[in-house]
Order: sequence, then structure tokens, then C-alpha cells
Amino acid sequence: MQETNIITQLFLPLSLAFIMFSVGLELTIADFKRVVVQPRDFLIGAISQIILLPTVAFMLLSFWQIDPALAVGVMIIAACPGGITSNLMTYLARGDTALSVSLTAVISLLAVITLPLIVSFSITHFMDAQNAPVLSIGNTIIGVFVITTVPVAFGMLVNRYATSFARRFERKARIVASVLFVLIVAGAIASERENIVDYFIQAGPLTLVLNVVMMIVAACLARVASMGLKQRIAITLECGLQNGTLAIFVAATLIGNTTMTVPGGIYSLIMFATALIYLLIVKSKAQKSEDKPAKIR
Repeated sequence: MQETNIITQLFLPLSLAFIMFSVGLELTIADFKRVVVQPRDFLIGAISQIILLPTVAFMLLSFWQIDPALAVGVMIIAACPGGITSNLMTYLARGDTALSVSLTAVISLLAVITLPLIVSFSITHFMDAQNAPVLSIGNTIIGVFVITTVPVAFGMLVNRYATSFARRFERKARIVASVLFVLIVAGAIASERENIVDYFIQAGPLTLVLNVVMMIVAACLARVASMGLKQRIAITLECGLQNGTLAIFVAATLIGNTTMTVPGGIYSLIMFATALIYLLIVKSKAQKSEDKPAKIR
């Protein structure tokens, strides 16, 4: 029990803070200015992630039989912003990396308010009063702010005033952040190892459907809005790759319920697989387009 407390109260928050700091190292004020420069693209991405993603999750949970704590866990991951992984995948897919970074940055700030509200509603809706944990929205807002916004701001300050150090440390920070992410996801799954098979049967298919449906919805919405290919790629990946570390932190540290961490851990595994498949599809289409002979007029 003491070991678990050390992990949830010390290792997990510090790890998440470092991951968010690494995100800040790659951000500049210009990334936020793009919200004004590309308002339509940003708004479509923001609406898809802040409104549509939790809405789709709630609709699926309305008819999907699942443990109440797992249902809350699904809503937590659906309420989380994108992470550094979505930016990397967008870059590899030759999407609009600047738009992806802008969405990650701004929505991470907005999540300080939206995430606690969605989590509070989910606990009240899916769990009965006897088993529902007591969640202070105010304390949750403060906790999310301190562990996400402050490290991001600090990383941006380092990037601004110690640019050469930031550039040298950026790659190492990304590697360390990736390792920490894997450890956190593995820890979340291991913490419920006695029930993991049952939980995976319940939450695995649901999180897979949520991930795939949301990526399709985001891609279709971007296409209907006549967005360019690079922007469609960015929004699709931004809506499919969530900040699983933040979801696990909220569930394990702020709420204190390890069962709620399981959907975040499972989703984090699934999203890598679907993102890689999407990346291969994009690369394949790009290759076919390059190989297609030009029409003779």
C-alpha cells in the first residue's frame, strides 16, 4: 500500500510534469498565434476534441455494459487533450505539425477547466452515491493546472531564454518522456493485474471503437470543411491520440481509483496501433500519388 502511494503521489505527478515540460520545450508564442492565423482549422480541431470526443464516448457508454468505474475512466481519457505523441505522429505523416502543436498547447490549457467538469459529471452519472468517490472540482482544477500548465509554461520559458540548451535537451527529453509514458501505462495496467483480463474484455473493445470512430469523424468533418490534406491529418491524429498519462494521473492521484486508470492504459496501447495503421495508409496513398503518371494534355 505504501509503495502504491509513493507511485501515485510522487512518481506519477513528477513524471507527468516532466512530460508536460518536454512539450513546453517545443512550444513558442507563435504556436498560440496560429490560432488567430488559422481560426477555422483550429476551431474544427478544437470542437472535434473538446466537444465531439467526450460526446461520442458518452453515447457509446449509454448502451455499452461496463463497470461504472471503467465508464468514468473512459470519460477521463476522452476528456484529455492530445499529447506530444500526436505531434510526433503528425510530423511523421507529413501533416500540419504547426496546427497539431497549436491544438495540443491550447487544448491542454483549456483542459484545466473542461477535464474536471467532465470527470465530475461522469462520476455523478455513472456511479451510485455509495461508491462514487468525492471529487472537489476546485482541487482538481488546481491539481491539473499545477501538473500540466505550470510545467508547459516553464518549458516555454526555457525555450525562449535558453534556446540553445532547449534544442540540445529536447531530443533527450522526448526519449525520457516516452520511457516514462510506457512505465506509467504499464504501471496502470499492472495495478489491476488481478482483474485486468475482465477489465480488458469490458473496456478494450469500447476504447477501440471510440478511438476508430473518433478518428473517422474528425477526418470526415475536416474533409466536409474542405481542409487541406495536411490539416486533415493533423486533426485526425490529434483526436485519436490522447494524453494517457494525464488520464492515469487524474484517476490514480486526484481521484484515487486505480480501476479508473485501466481505460487510459488500454486506450494508450490501442491508439499507437491505430495511429500506425493510419500512418501507413497515408504513406501508401502519398506513394501512389507520386507514382501516378501525369496526364498529357
